[in-house]
Amino acid sequence: MEDPQKSAPIAVFDSGLGGLSVVRHLRQILPHENIVYFGDTARVPYGTKTRATVAQFALETAGFLLQFKPKLIVAACNTASALALDALHADLPVPVIGVVEPGARAAVQLGRGHTVAVIGTEATIGSEAYLRAIRALAPEQAVVSAACPLLVPLVEEGRTCADPIVSLTIQGYLAALRDSDVRVLVLGCTHYPLLREGIAAFLGPNVHIVDSGRETSLTVQEHLAGRRALSPAATAGTMRCYVSDNPGRFRQVGSRFLNEPIESVELVEAERYVGVRPPGRTS
Repeated sequence: MEDPQKSAPIAVFDSGLGGLSVVRHLRQILPHENIVYFGDTARVPYGTKTRATVAQFALETAGFLLQFKPKLIVAACNTASALALDALHADLPVPVIGVVEPGARAAVQLGRGHTVAVIGTEATIGSEAYLRAIRALAPEQAVVSAACPLLVPLVEEGRTCADPIVSLTIQGYLAALRDSDVRVLVLGCTHYPLLREGIAAFLGPNVHIVDSGRETSLTVQEHLAGRRALSPAATAGTMRCYVSDNPGRFRQVGSRFLNEPIESVELVEAERYVGVRPPGRTS
């Protein structure tokens, strides 16, 4: 008899649209898996909020997703991964994978004695989550970081690397990194992959770009394979999207992150997730 857990969905949450860049990789690497996504668009961004607030929001969004009985939850938000992963591990009855540790692992593998740079939101950089994750793997690894808060709203506005404003912003944030010994740059925000081309062009061909979304998707694949929990389906998996505000805009802008059309998005009223807490682990 088929294990129903294998057919259970992967649940993914983010403060808004950015987590769709993680879902894009999940759908490429694990095309037969069903995915349920919740974007907390009413409360975006998480990147400027306190640790306590981020933890509360992350637990509420995860609590909403538990109704779909997922086999795993992906915190596809660097800020939530940096500030709330311990709370999620402690309170959720299913495994949780964040985006920080997979990105840090790839950075260490590529660093090889050269400096690793991390860019992200103010909250992610201020938490030093990437620094701790990298140093846990390689205590002597040189790490520098830079908060790039304007890149998220630029992406949300639909601006691309061809826009002079984007180019100037990238130059302003990354000029110091380009002039150092950096050989690896971790995109510590799920919005940044949409600006990868411009970032790579500015830093030059000798800098490896680490997309934490891709590395996280590979970690999910490894986790499910190790537990023999991969979907047995021979057909493409489904995707359901839920948001806490403005589903029309999510559908329109989100297709850029996902790199495919989003067929439908359901609005989730506040009473369905605000104040919802996970039931906790059963063991």
